[in-house]
Amino acid sequence: MFHVENYMAKTKAQINRGIRQEALREQLAEQCRFQHIIENIKKIEELVSSSEDFPNEINKLKVATELRLKVANKYLPDLKHTEVEGAIDITAHENWLDKLDDE
Repeated sequence: MFHVENYMAKTKAQINRGIRQEALREQLAEQCRFQHIIENIKKIEELVSSSEDFPNEINKLKVATELRLKVANKYLPDLKHTEVEGAIDITAHENWLDKLDDE
């Protein structure tokens, strides 16, 4: 994908902003580790539903997990879409399939 900003000269302020943004992403990646989310899910599974504190505890874990996910989604890259450039050569596969048909 062509991005104009990749080909333009960057000012010192833009370079510094990029460095700060990358540092923030790394910090948030460490703080919003998905291990915390998995641990919260395990804690929710282990809660005793007959306990008096059950509603408060489950709500606390739910809110903490949702907030971690919101922060992670805001600052960490979304990997839903991956762009692939280049051609795919499938002739070897097609030749192999043709040989199977001939047998």
